[in-house]
Amino acid sequence: MEKFDFNKGLEELEQIVSRMESGDLSLEDSLKYFEQGVALTRKCQTALTQAEQKIAKLSAEDGYQNEQPLNTTEEKNEF
Repeated sequence: MEKFDFNKGLEELEQIVSRMESGDLSLEDSLKYFEQGVALTRKCQTALTQAEQKIAKLSAEDGYQNEQPLNTTEEKNEF
């Protein structure tokens, strides 16, 4: 399986949002882009979760205690 490129995923999401906001798409195309956007959002969220877990693991190994969780409600609502 090919490794997901987070930054490329975000760029694709931005392009999808721009296309959808243009108002020039048919209903079918809008649904297609919406489905692609949902799939990309899930991939991005998975990549973020994996990065957070890796940071937490590395921090715990070094004895570093993070006072604030990496995941906040505001961040989760962005997607």
